[in-house]
Amino acid sequence: MTRATPSATTAPTAVVRVLQVATVLTALGVLFQFVTAGQLFPRGGPEELHAAGAIALHVFSGVGALAAVVLWRQGRARVGLAVLAVVVFLATIAQAAVGGRSTLWVHVPGAMVLTAGVVWLLVTVLRPLPRP
Repeated sequence: MTRATPSATTAPTAVVRVLQVATVLTALGVLFQFVTAGQLFPRGGPEELHAAGAIALHVFSGVGALAAVVLWRQGRARVGLAVLAVVVFLATIAQAAVGGRSTLWVHVPGAMVLTAGVVWLLVTVLRPLPRP
């Protein structure tokens, strides 16, 4: 009886794991942002926590974007994955730029778009990555 072992080409590499972990942390960061944003109104709430969560979100999504670009440059992922990861990172920056109370009319819909992008990225990176 022979046992099938994963080959080096199908086993996830360190860069793939970095992308997966960073994307999971990005998704958890978005969830944290929703929780802290919900506590901001009407009483005020933990604005510092929300701001710190935004910084963590930039770091996690930035690491994920870098990993996705590295995978694409190595020819191990499609360009669409790298583009999606970079767009998610840039969306976190845009969200921070319009994160004031006077711009909530842009910030809240932007959060929905960011969430859709993060979920799409999460679903993509937790499955085997299609080869280019």
